[in-house]
Amino acid sequence: MNDTFKAYLTSQNGKSVRTDLVDMTLDQLDPGEVVVRVEYSTVNYKDALSATGAGRIIRRFPCVGGIDLAGVVESSESPDFRPGDKVIAHAYEIGVSHHGGYAQMARVPAAWLVPLPPGMSTFDAMTHGTAGFTAALAIQRMQHDGLSPAMGPVLVNGATGGVGMVAIEILAKLGYHVVAVTGKPKDEALLREVGARDVLIRGQFEMTEKPLGSETYAGAVDNLGGEMLSWLTRVMKVGGTIASVGLAQGWEVKTTVMPFILRGVSLLGIDSVNCPMSLRRELWRRLAAEWRCTHLPGHCRTVAFADLPSVFDTYVKGQVTGRTVVKVA
Repeated sequence: MNDTFKAYLTSQNGKSVRTDLVDMTLDQLDPGEVVVRVEYSTVNYKDALSATGAGRIIRRFPCVGGIDLAGVVESSESPDFRPGDKVIAHAYEIGVSHHGGYAQMARVPAAWLVPLPPGMSTFDAMTHGTAGFTAALAIQRMQHDGLSPAMGPVLVNGATGGVGMVAIEILAKLGYHVVAVTGKPKDEALLREVGARDVLIRGQFEMTEKPLGSETYAGAVDNLGGEMLSWLTRVMKVGGTIASVGLAQGWEVKTTVMPFILRGVSLLGIDSVNCPMSLRRELWRRLAAEWRCTHLPGHCRTVAFADLPSVFDTYVKGQVTGRTVVKVA
């Protein structure tokens, strides 16, 4: 069990961060009851920031990156999992301060593992990955807050990213009128194929700075933060709901209390890291069944483990459309 395996280890020397392909053994992995032979992981924006040192994501060096993984249980000290079980792991401290998915083997606490739902392969799981799970959680929270298709259009920005594309497809399946916002005009046809009924090109429509603008959207999945989220608060319908998922455009929000006290707008923070396990398992069940994204595999590229470092720069530069799955096995 202590044979060597390959891993991408991110380390820090002073202010310099680097990621190298190294040989590791199981006794070098972090504590946990379950050892998993990793079959697939993914590339997320956080992973690219970690691996390149462009953002302060990793909280402990050295650390194997990769904030999600899917694979097969190799050994287990937990009664909840047996060798041969297929599992998903993401969030918690994975790839941040606990060795993550960019290794051929992983050891994680049993409490962090989701059994692979029926009808879903490990590859399917990682076509959704952390991004798809986050989109599902955003939609679940919005519907729990009262959002329904009859209330009006739902806007999704950062639409060509992983969260955006999954959110669009799920919302369309549920009968919502989806409006996609993107800075990539070339991808308009793709977004309509996934389920967007309307596509807005960022920078080509007016964003009011008045405290209250025209009541336009019943809901929104916001991947950007900053100016875009500030504008969204001003154009929501009465009872509208915004799911705040990301901060690619900025972490500051400049708005007033008026949308919240005069229109009853809700701003929901989407925290996929600390999502309770019961809800985590239920959302993965939905992603394997009624919320399964059938268009997603067609817009998902698979990269070999050895080629992983070559994709990070495109994520940092915002040049990626769709999902990237890493074939680790």
